[in-house]
Amino acid sequence: LVIRRCVAMGERTGGVLKGFATGGKKPDPPSFPSSSTSHGKRRLAALLDEDDRISDEESSGGIDGGDDHGVEVTEEQVAEDARWRARFDGVLRKGARFWAEDASEEELRDGMVTLLSAWGAGQSSTGTGMANGTMPVEGREPYLGPITGNHSGDHPSSLDRNPRSKTTRVEISNEQPDDSEIPGPGPDQDVAMPSLSEETTDISDIKQDMVDRAKYIPMRLTSEERKCLRLVEAALNVSEYTDKVDVYCGGRTRLNERKVQQLRDICAVLSGLLVAADFSRGQKLLKDREFADYADFFQDAFEIARRHKICNPEKMRSDYGKLIHLLQDSVDDDVQDMLGFSCVKSVVTVYSFLEMRSGVEILCDPRIEVATKEIIADGRSRALVQRDIREKERAVEQISKRYSSSRLSAEEIRQCLYSIGDNNAYLRCARDPCVEMIDFLIREFGPNGSPPGPERSLAILNGKGGARLTHDHARQYQYVLQTLVLWREVCHNMYKLWFLAEDDLLSSTSYVLRNTGQGLNRVQPAPLVGRAMTQILMKCQQQLGNWVGSSIVHLGDHNVPNALTFIDKYAQIQRILLPICTTIRRLGDVHKDAHARKYIDERFGGLDDARRMILRDFFRHGFDGSGADNFFDAGSCIDGRLTSAWNWC
Repeated sequence: LVIRRCVAMGERTGGVLKGFATGGKKPDPPSFPSSSTSHGKRRLAALLDEDDRISDEESSGGIDGGDDHGVEVTEEQVAEDARWRARFDGVLRKGARFWAEDASEEELRDGMVTLLSAWGAGQSSTGTGMANGTMPVEGREPYLGPITGNHSGDHPSSLDRNPRSKTTRVEISNEQPDDSEIPGPGPDQDVAMPSLSEETTDISDIKQDMVDRAKYIPMRLTSEERKCLRLVEAALNVSEYTDKVDVYCGGRTRLNERKVQQLRDICAVLSGLLVAADFSRGQKLLKDREFADYADFFQDAFEIARRHKICNPEKMRSDYGKLIHLLQDSVDDDVQDMLGFSCVKSVVTVYSFLEMRSGVEILCDPRIEVATKEIIADGRSRALVQRDIREKERAVEQISKRYSSSRLSAEEIRQCLYSIGDNNAYLRCARDPCVEMIDFLIREFGPNGSPPGPERSLAILNGKGGARLTHDHARQYQYVLQTLVLWREVCHNMYKLWFLAEDDLLSSTSYVLRNTGQGLNRVQPAPLVGRAMTQILMKCQQQLGNWVGSSIVHLGDHNVPNALTFIDKYAQIQRILLPICTTIRRLGDVHKDAHARKYIDERFGGLDDARRMILRDFFRHGFDGSGADNFFDAGSCIDGRLTSAWNWC
């Protein structure tokens, strides 16, 4: 209630509570001062107190609209957009060196061939090469072997050096054996160090992998930070920032008015946050309007909300978009000059947290794998579960006791370990369904030397059943396999991609407000995300061999307007695949019921046939190039593959 009143009153009065700050007296309308003097505070106060929209002549001294985040109405904006597209096209023609600076000469050469093939196919007059063409990578045979959860090897499972989540799959059975059956470590015994796999024997690589992962793992929120999070969520929930700011504007005056509205609404949110958090400090802010004096509070509040969203993609569905759009406008030079500070700070990660406290060596401790692994149920007894729990707890205590110091407490070390464990839990939910679907694909529809029957064929025909592509069984099998492998790698690197996406969104690069056919969107280039995606794509192509379809990554256009849309789309992969995997796994339990078994046997021909029918429908029509009102917005491009699966759902 406090947040709603503060923000609402702040919006009505230009971001400040005039009656509260001035004792009920309405201030005199100020004149808009010149920008030639250092009167940033006076200019901001005049802007917030002004009830009427200032004219173009009045705004020219305080806020310059020439560089505004406006719509495509000026020649400068059109020229800038054309220059960016020309630069992007030039990168595609020149090859992969721009995107893979750390790649070897062989990878660069192969990547250049692939990118040029994709570009040439897209420019072909027939148009079929871009949608359905096969782009071979010389020196590699198509990989058709099984892909398991042990992501270490030379094929699609080893596309990134970062180790996957360490999980111990266990299931609580009905039997209750005595805990003494399986002894755990004694009170004075160290937890046994995990043995290295046959594929990975260099301990330094394992240590480096954990260090690299920790750079993109956000810290779990503390209890105090969660209080601040609830405050920010409440403020964003009642705010209508995007409804007021993201509107069509035309002409210089309207663009200036939009920037004024941005500043007023930003100040309204900031004022409401501080008043609700600290009444006395909020009163002083509303009177003095010195927002820069509370820069640390505002930066920490927004950083906490961003960190919480990265750790929990299913949270803040609509509020996160408001937050990013508000911060996107706050990094504008004119807005920062008026506020006197930047609302954006770097997200706190496990690595940065430990580095500030001289505790990075914790990430190199071999016991960290045991201390951060996830313990889940999968066919083992309760005694084994309890033993693993005791081992994990003991490893956490040993590490926290071993590395605690005056600068780094044991509780802070435990918080870091729990944060890494949260990342492992996320990877199991987001990435492992891709691995499971790959196993289903290989087991049920993999090549066995003979042509598949009608019940096992994945062939699709353009125009039939909504398909936009024409593939025979072998081609569709390879197309689905490479798509699932690509999704798995994207999900594994989602935290890193999310960090890069925020860097692109909150950079100094301006956006253009444009109707993309999917509503009014902020179209903005995303070079950091584009580079990372292209590197992931090149690794997949190197491992899989022949590449079916287009390899174009849409970013900063009408298909994927900005990095926020990119993250939102790929965060849906787990919501698409997880229900299918759960259905396939649990269908056997349903089949145990006599009535359900009779229906499944009579209607589908048995349990295996029912499972195969579900998978076949998804592998065919979830990857058929559909999902758009024209061919070029779906098809077989990298983004179009996810669009088709989204459309199938």
